[in-house]
Amino acid sequence: MRMKHGARIGFSLIELLIVVAIILIIAAIAIPNLLRSRIASNEASAVATIRTLNTAEATFMSTYNSGYSDTLTRLGSPSSGSANINNADLVDPVLSGATGGTSTSFTKNGYVFTYAPSGTFGFITTYTVTSVPQVRGSTGQRSFYSDQSVLVRSNSTATATVSDSPI
Repeated sequence: MRMKHGARIGFSLIELLIVVAIILIIAAIAIPNLLRSRIASNEASAVATIRTLNTAEATFMSTYNSGYSDTLTRLGSPSSGSANINNADLVDPVLSGATGGTSTSFTKNGYVFTYAPSGTFGFITTYTVTSVPQVRGSTGQRSFYSDQSVLVRSNSTATATVSDSPI
């Protein structure tokens, strides 16, 4: 098979620029939607995490008959042996602050969670859990709040409190 003299092989610069322009237009449409999806996913994870902590606190209180825990560490897994009042094995290492957190705070999916009990261990009757996006508008838009009432509240402009609307 012979090629004609002067026949083109490949694409012209104009054709390549048109393809690149089309790809950029599609990306410009898709990227904001992906960011909104990630924010929605992070917010859903934050609410689920707060609900998990509420359930763990209720289980801790009823199991050990000692009020709520004074730290998230008490809700975590024991290093060996069976669960006890010091390590109730109710939450995973991230939620107990064992992997990069503290006994009262941790970071998960772009949110910073803070646990604040009220009272001394054995007599803690109230607590609060707050969840604030690390970068509002990027990792999440709303912050969340809950306490022993297990009602989750949200605020889209500041740290959520007990006076915010429930979700």
